[in-house]
Amino acid sequence: MYSLRTMLLLAAILVTLSAVAQEKPNIVYILADDLGYGDVRCLNPESKIPTPHMDRLAAEGMTFTDAHSPSAVCTPTRYGLLTGRYAWRTRLKNGVLWGYSPGLIDQGELTVARFLKDQGYATACIGKWHLGLGWQTKDGSALNDEMKLTGEKVAFEKPLTHGPNDLGFDYFYGISASLDMPPYVYIENDRATAVPTEVLPTTFRSGLTADGFKAVDVMPEFTERAVAYLKQHKELGVEKPFFLYFPLTAPHTPVVPAPFVKGWSEAGDYGDFTAQVDHTVGQVLKTLDDLGMTENTLVIMTSDNGSTEPTGKMVKAFNHRPNYHFRGRKSDVWEGGHRVPFLVRWPGNVQAGSTSAETTTLPDLLATVADITGTSLPDGAGEDSVSMWPALRGDTIEKPLREHTIHHSINGVFALRQGPWKFIDSAGSGGWSSNGKGKPGPGAPPVQLYNLAQDVGEQDNRWEDAPEKVAALKALLSKVKQ
Repeated sequence: MYSLRTMLLLAAILVTLSAVAQEKPNIVYILADDLGYGDVRCLNPESKIPTPHMDRLAAEGMTFTDAHSPSAVCTPTRYGLLTGRYAWRTRLKNGVLWGYSPGLIDQGELTVARFLKDQGYATACIGKWHLGLGWQTKDGSALNDEMKLTGEKVAFEKPLTHGPNDLGFDYFYGISASLDMPPYVYIENDRATAVPTEVLPTTFRSGLTADGFKAVDVMPEFTERAVAYLKQHKELGVEKPFFLYFPLTAPHTPVVPAPFVKGWSEAGDYGDFTAQVDHTVGQVLKTLDDLGMTENTLVIMTSDNGSTEPTGKMVKAFNHRPNYHFRGRKSDVWEGGHRVPFLVRWPGNVQAGSTSAETTTLPDLLATVADITGTSLPDGAGEDSVSMWPALRGDTIEKPLREHTIHHSINGVFALRQGPWKFIDSAGSGGWSSNGKGKPGPGAPPVQLYNLAQDVGEQDNRWEDAPEKVAALKALLSKVKQ
């Protein structure tokens, strides 16, 4: 049923040649797409969406209440997660990549997958990539970031030149970008599994589509593949630990819940699609239980940014707040754009039912796994990554682990967080909520300063009565950028 023979042969060879006794934890990193902080019931008891499996993770592990994606949109967050670097240090200063874009991660750059592979891990990515793939063209010409919807030049039968396999992953099965970005075709390792030839009518972005590819099938397909990977790793008797990076396609548009979840929530199709995300989490947890892997597996569940759903619309329709009480939504530099669920479970190492108020951001994964595996990062790698291992193991932390944290909007607006203070170098959200380009209207403050300990909803702009703090944070932001 599955075309996984190449992966299985590779795993068997690795076992034969270089099997090592497993002393390090397996790592499963589940990244939802546009899941809001307020969608998860253990974070928002008034959520209209049942999330029993994410609630289980919280009950059996640690909940971070001040966790952030490095960007308020997809691609830059994924870059930061895998490299430990902010994406604005690359060519991508705003926006996202598209399905035909060239690769964003440099070929020689250290990634979490490459780092863990060097530590003896088997590595796999199953799901949405959205970091550029290096498609080859029929005439040898180069593709660029402006190639959004058309793929007539692409030679789909040729191998990819800049995909996950080139960046540390032994195995990849997924799609090139978001579920509303062509090409609509599954990719296994460095090859498209079919040649997409037809442009089908759709309610989202039309583009080349492979025969039989349907958006509603993608989440179930990825769930089945992830479960199969875990089972096959166990059945092969592979003694080396594994890193499974599992980036989902939901609840990002198109909102296409599978028939079996219809009516599970009280928040319409969006709520049902989010409930399907939770169901997928449950399938992974059940598989780990069934295989006896739960005790030695570190599971992280989070999101690439806040929910795209406007709060006012969802409150009016369903009395549901997808981004909880935070201002803004996906795309915005306000908290609703990047404060995300972050649940971590590792039995015997992370205290069950615990909570951390430490500020963390997804690029912290690289330094954290280095700490957990007892290995130092090479000089110059992951310069924006800070280990969260002291917080995870429950150490007494006298000063914040992160000296500062940078946030970035879809339009390239920066914010800097230090302690309770958040400085936004713009008059607006930098995103879709309001004044996205950051140009102040008549009489509007040119910048924003909030004390989140007193004003987590970002309603009281303190820029005028705390000029010294504005100047200090603006100078620090400039230093970090340089």
